[in-house]
Amino acid sequence: MRGSLSALMLVALAALPFASLLHAQDSAKKAAPKPAAIASANLPLIDLAGYNKLLAKYKGKPLLVTFWATWCEPCRDEFPTLVALSEEYHPKGLEVLGINLDSNADMNLVRHFLAQYRPDFPSYRQDPQIDVDAFYHGVNPQWRGEMPVTMFYGRDGRIAQSFVAEQTRATFEQAIHAILGSQASSKVMSVAPANGH
Repeated sequence: MRGSLSALMLVALAALPFASLLHAQDSAKKAAPKPAAIASANLPLIDLAGYNKLLAKYKGKPLLVTFWATWCEPCRDEFPTLVALSEEYHPKGLEVLGINLDSNADMNLVRHFLAQYRPDFPSYRQDPQIDVDAFYHGVNPQWRGEMPVTMFYGRDGRIAQSFVAEQTRATFEQAIHAILGSQASSKVMSVAPANGH
């Protein structure tokens, strides 16, 4: 009996680390970030051809694309508004994409930023090896690299409206309502006073 008791105690002691591991895994599952935040840890790189493929993929749907970077203070200030707008208007048909323009050296900041705000929309990163001026011009010939930039595409895949510099929620909502309600769009560039970078 004494030998059986000792054997049971050894089995119980051996099981303790395993039980602790299971408890730690359960705690990690409960605190796990949303899938979009996990995916943001390694943003897919895109060049102009990749950007055009994204536009083709979303053609027929109203689309908002935000270009941002962690070094751009107005971008950081505006981002939570865009996340909230995506959550509100995605069920109504709006698609949203984020394009990050940070360098490789800033990726830890980017990961932290996205983990903090947890956007529910896909995020990509401009390939830092490409000619950025050609990228800007290819996205919109009127864009010279000012930040932040938000593009609104109509269902026809054309730019319906574009904003340079930080905007108010009301301004964004007006543009969202326009692309949600239109079957066709015209190419317009709206430029706010350049307080961006």
